[in-house]
Amino acid sequence: MIRALILLLIFIAAAVGAVLLADNPGAVVLDWGGYHIETSAAVLAGVAILAAVVLTVVLWGLVALFRAPKRLARAGRERSRRKGYEALTRGMVAVAAGDTSGARKQVRKAEVLLQERSLTLLLSAQAAQLAGDEDEAARHFTAMLDTPDTEFLGVRGLLSQAIKAGDWDRALELAERARRLRPDSDWVNTSLFDLQVRAAQWGAAEETVAGAVKHGLLEGPDSLRRQAILNHELSLEAGGQGQVAEAIRRARKASEQAPDLVPAVVRHARLLVDEGKLRKATTVLEEAWARRPHVAFLDVYWDARDAKDALQKVRAAQRLAKTNADHPESHLAVARTALDAQLWGEARKHLAPLVTPSATDEPAARVCRMMAELEEAEHGNTELARAWLMRASMAEPDPAWICDSCGAVVAEWTPSCGKCRDFDSLTWRAPPVVRPLGAADLPRAALAAPGKPDGASDQAADSEAPPVIEHGEDAAEGPLTADTRPAKEGASA
Repeated sequence: MIRALILLLIFIAAAVGAVLLADNPGAVVLDWGGYHIETSAAVLAGVAILAAVVLTVVLWGLVALFRAPKRLARAGRERSRRKGYEALTRGMVAVAAGDTSGARKQVRKAEVLLQERSLTLLLSAQAAQLAGDEDEAARHFTAMLDTPDTEFLGVRGLLSQAIKAGDWDRALELAERARRLRPDSDWVNTSLFDLQVRAAQWGAAEETVAGAVKHGLLEGPDSLRRQAILNHELSLEAGGQGQVAEAIRRARKASEQAPDLVPAVVRHARLLVDEGKLRKATTVLEEAWARRPHVAFLDVYWDARDAKDALQKVRAAQRLAKTNADHPESHLAVARTALDAQLWGEARKHLAPLVTPSATDEPAARVCRMMAELEEAEHGNTELARAWLMRASMAEPDPAWICDSCGAVVAEWTPSCGKCRDFDSLTWRAPPVVRPLGAADLPRAALAAPGKPDGASDQAADSEAPPVIEHGEDAAEGPLTADTRPAKEGASA
């Protein structure tokens, strides 16, 4: 638009000049070198314009002739560059297809055509890896470190090699370099965090999480959960160094950031008990039990309530159960302590809600074992006790810490699975089992008529359905450990 406007103005100026010359022809006389020329101003202007045009054409031709070699060379380079990029593309396709010889052929062709080593280093490294030559690939990745445009690619390639080789120190060093180059990369932050967790560098991992949050790579519950786990581990680290105040601060922060993180709650309460802050520890555990009961809370709760003998533990369990009275774990906690205190009626009272007349569900193993113990201890009914134990052998296993990624079962919670190394993958649940087609029948009379001697419930066994435990989400959230004796041994979390 602007160019058209300029041309229009030039034409207008030329037209105005022509009109002025036509209205005022004038006369021009030139004497030079023995020549005498007389003409009008219009003719002189025309001759001048024609001379300028001719001179311009001649000059343009000379410049074009002078620049021709450079233009031809540039055209050749562009042609080679285009073919070189085509070779690069074909080489990448060959790598993706697993064609080792094809990839290397295209690499050599691209190197000749492009004459830019930095552009072919990545493809060369990938072709070497495809051929199984990790040493050659490492040389290519190392060469990339010298060029700013390819430095990150070189670091990433060497990092992948270090992880594959199990050289964790080298991998951690490269991951830190990668973060300096690309602090906003999700892959870099994730890789660095995993390596720091593996090396138990909890403080450094905390800084990595903070950086991920700053760049918007981690937010919401995921961020709080990671920070809680790191605070828990930093609390353990501070406690090992004798920094009690810091250990308590970290533990409190962890339990606040992730109230469902059982080890953090237990750690916080235990530190408070050790410092003599029993009332505060009691409050922490009762609030945690109200949210989500877990057997690991019990041992610390006995200490917080100063419950030393069996009867004191029964009273403490009853108080704790009131915070979440309908949860199966509350009934189990009171029933366990009542059995230890030989309060058979109280034990049966809290086991009864866990048994239903449905024949499609089976009681969990821990309930069956507790019922066997109750029948034998209260009535000496060994036959019924054996029946309960038989059912326990076929019932749903007791819950444990299980990795959601690989299915490994571990005795104690850890930040990462010891088998697959996935972070925060352990959850408390019952292991999956193949249910038997049938189970030993037990009469409901075992609960309905507990006072009858052996054989008194034989008739009921023929007509009544066997007792089974109620299942559901809550039942798997906080069940007792395999020995079903939290009051004596507790559980590790």
